Amino acid sequence: MKTTLKWEPVILLFFAFFVNQADRQIFSVVLPLIKTDLQLSDAQLGLIASALIWAYGLFVPVAGFLGDRFSRRNIIGICLLFWSSATLFTGLCHTVVQLVLLRGIATGGGEAFYAPAANAYISERYRDHRSFALSLHQSAVYFGIILSGLIAGKVAELYGWRHAFYSFGAFGILIAAYIFIRIPKDQPVPGQANTSIIETLRGIVRKPTVYLLTLAFGCMVFVNVGYLMWMPTLIIEKFHVGISTGSFQSMLYHHIGAFLGVVIGGVLTDYLARRNTKWRLITQALSLLMGAPFIYMAGVSESANTTYTALFFFGIFRGVYDANIFASLFEVVAREIRSSASGLMLMMAFLVGSFSPWLMGIVKPLWGLSHSFSLLSIVYLLGASSIFVAIIFFFRKDSVKTQQAVSYS
Repeated sequence: MKTTLKWEPVILLFFAFFVNQADRQIFSVVLPLIKTDLQLSDAQLGLIASALIWAYGLFVPVAGFLGDRFSRRNIIGICLLFWSSATLFTGLCHTVVQLVLLRGIATGGGEAFYAPAANAYISERYRDHRSFALSLHQSAVYFGIILSGLIAGKVAELYGWRHAFYSFGAFGILIAAYIFIRIPKDQPVPGQANTSIIETLRGIVRKPTVYLLTLAFGCMVFVNVGYLMWMPTLIIEKFHVGISTGSFQSMLYHHIGAFLGVVIGGVLTDYLARRNTKWRLITQALSLLMGAPFIYMAGVSESANTTYTALFFFGIFRGVYDANIFASLFEVVAREIRSSASGLMLMMAFLVGSFSPWLMGIVKPLWGLSHSFSLLSIVYLLGASSIFVAIIFFFRKDSVKTQQAVSYS
């Protein structure tokens, strides 16, 4: 019983993160129906998707600072309730402006407050099982995206795209209520509340490794946002399948691979990091490098089976990378400023990534969606290069400083 209760918070956060990712993906799933119903252009659709990422990127550093100073349970529950309500009301939208405000700013702004608080909460609560707990939490991304493609696509086909937003919004509201009931209110880690914003920033910006990890994360987010936005449409248009089938297939193989990758990456790097923590970064760099060819293949292939195979291996290497996004960052950031550091990292990465749907929407009529997607492989190579630079020149110095400043599990 005690073991069950011990893991109950991370299980509930798994479902919260599931809703987070599912709500974010619904728009891409029902995009063809919205485009036809509201007579929107590709650029307008890309703008709506980018607005969510812009709002997320602008609000997430604020979320990070608050997560180091107030109850993380309360922040998680309130933001889940807020963005789920925005998702529900998105079903009532009829104009681009309404979609930008509700789908973009309200949903994106609400979701921004989740990740910094949740990752810091898990890292602090499960210090002896940090990589496993963070990997379990991260796997909710893949389940959320796969099932949203299946469920939202089917609901949209049967009842219309608006009901997809109603359904997921209502489910998120129920999960938020359950979190307030089952997860006890936590207190800030000693020293967090007394750390000024200037001191927090100083502890982060003096470390080049943080910059380079953030650049790599930005490259991954740029590719991932473009993939989530446009791959369902690419599959539907190229292979002439229905919305629910195309949405499901475009997400299924990639995220099965990502789930396997995050498990492999978590276990493997935990083992290697016991010998040298540098292996967390090496694993991430290699995964981006090895994932790039499969991104290119997924874009240009004219065979459905080849495309799905490429998406699977793209997912494998993406999952290995994901397993250490925050574990690598926490090797060079002290525990009392982890939420803040996570917020800043997420802000920069998502501001970079936010331009992906919009730029691909502009390029699509010129070069075609297949070639636009294949070009994303270059961005993965840039991300891998930035991590290799951190490993060679900065990581040892930055990690030693952190270990001298604070001892953590």
